[in-house]
Formats: sequence, C-alpha cells, structure tokens
Amino acid sequence: MRAVVIGYGSIGARHVGILKKMGVDVSVLTKQKGLSERTFYSLKDALGFESPDYVIIANKTYEHYSTLSDLAEIGFEGTVLVEKPLFHQIHNPPQNKFKDVWVGYNLRFHPLIQKLRRIIQKEPAITVHVVAGQYLPHWRPAVDYHSSYSARRQEGGGVLRDLSHELDYVTWLFGPWKRITALGGHFSPLEIDSDDVFSIMMSGDNCPIVNIQINYLERFPRRELLINTANNSIKVDLIEGRFQVNHEAVQEKVELNDTYRVQHDAVLNNTTDSLCSLEEGMNRMRLINFAEQAVEDKVWVTP
Repeated sequence: MRAVVIGYGSIGARHVGILKKMGVDVSVLTKQKGLSERTFYSLKDALGFESPDYVIIANKTYEHYSTLSDLAEIGFEGTVLVEKPLFHQIHNPPQNKFKDVWVGYNLRFHPLIQKLRRIIQKEPAITVHVVAGQYLPHWRPAVDYHSSYSARRQEGGGVLRDLSHELDYVTWLFGPWKRITALGGHFSPLEIDSDDVFSIMMSGDNCPIVNIQINYLERFPRRELLINTANNSIKVDLIEGRFQVNHEAVQEKVELNDTYRVQHDAVLNNTTDSLCSLEEGMNRMRLINFAEQAVEDKVWVTP
C-alpha cells in the first residue's frame, strides 16, 4: 500500500507517522525543505512516481477544494481522505474518477462515541448538551496563534470550522436536524479575525433539543457530552476518557492517535459504517453556513 500525504503541518505529520506505523509506504507533498520523509514538490511528480492507492489531503482548509480538483483533473483513481472540514466554503465537488472520498471526522471512531452510539440506537435522546473548547494561544504551543490558520477567516479558520467535529458527531448520532439557530462571532480580546465563540441550538425528529457550545477561550480544555434519555443521564468526557451512566462511571484510556489510526484502518479495509462520506461532509458545510445565517439574520433556519 502506497500513500501520499498532502501538507506537512501538525496534522499532516500526524497522518504520516500513523500510516508508517501501519506499514504503509508514505510520501509527502509539501513546500517544506529538508524533511526526513520522501518529499515531492508537485502533485504530478508525487502521483507519477508513487502511483499511490491512497491520498490524504491535510493542507490548509482553504486549499482543500483546489487540491481535490487538481487530483481529479490529473485523473487519480484511488481513495481520498480530506481532513475536516471538507472545504472552507461550499463548493460542488469536482467530477472525478476516485474510488472513494471520505472526510476526516475521526472522532466518530473514539471508543466512547462508539459506545454512546450503541446505547442511543436503542434508547433515543431527549436532550443533548455538548461543550468543546480550548484556549487558542495554548492549542499549538510551538506556533504563534496569530500566524495560525485558525486566526484567519479567509483561510478557513474560526471555531465553527475548527471544532466542526461537534457538528459532525452530533448530526451522525442524533440527526438529521430540522431547524437551527445560533449566536456566535468574535467576542474575546484574542487578536484574530475569525469567530472565537459559537452557541448552537438544533432540533430534529430523533432529538428535540441539542445544544452545542464551542469556543477558543477555555484555559482547561473540554470536550464533553451530556445526554438525557427517558431512563438515563449519560455523560461522556472525551478528554478524560470517562463514560458515566447515572452514578456509575468507567474510565478508558484513549491515546490521541488512536482515532486516526482506526479511521485509516477503516478506509484501507473498506469498513465504511463509521466513515464520513463526501455527501455527509457537504452536509456539515451546509450546517456551518446555516449556523452563520442564523447569527446574521437572528432567526431559526430550516433546510
């Protein structure tokens, strides 16, 4: 199995390391010089030399669409994984000959999310409350947050896109949604031109009340869900690895790379049940747009 990872920032480097440990022959497409990895500086060279089966698009969010279009134009016929979010704004996917296209919402593969999914398939949720946040200057300690794509709206930054994992797994678990409203924008002293806080409320046939609060402000990182069903209250802490049903809790240690590894394994073995499809990725982009519309128009938005 041969793979090319496009982009070698923190997430691209993570994909490279994980795939190499899985026994995949990996090359990198990047502008960076002097890497220890096999490196190419043009897409045609990477595809022509390697003839890869698998391409991972892990460059900046605003480059995802043009990169996918370039892959399609060259005639790549293998499998593509695009890091989340799919694009920085809505585009129609290019005509292509790809075997498959998946979107990298790896938190679907977190064992506690998988456990929650099995429960709610038998026991529907009545209310869902989700909180996710981390202080942006502490997010990538080796990078000045001012220069990160997160700080720049035009590059696909902002908490609504950065933490779109929450929009994805909530929709995957409890959707589809029927209406949405939101408050959000840039409210903090952070020196960015992107949104740093969003509070979203959604309603659907499978769950009448879903609240999602995401931010760049929390000095103690959080990624938590609280679900109420007719019979139980369930609390899931994805950072601490804690799963609680009423007063009984279990702890499960989950390494940061585990969900990425299981996601790659699912792609390579065509185990599609938990993978995010291209159409689902497009739906998440529409949901982002509807949330922004709800903020601008101060209304409930329906699809």
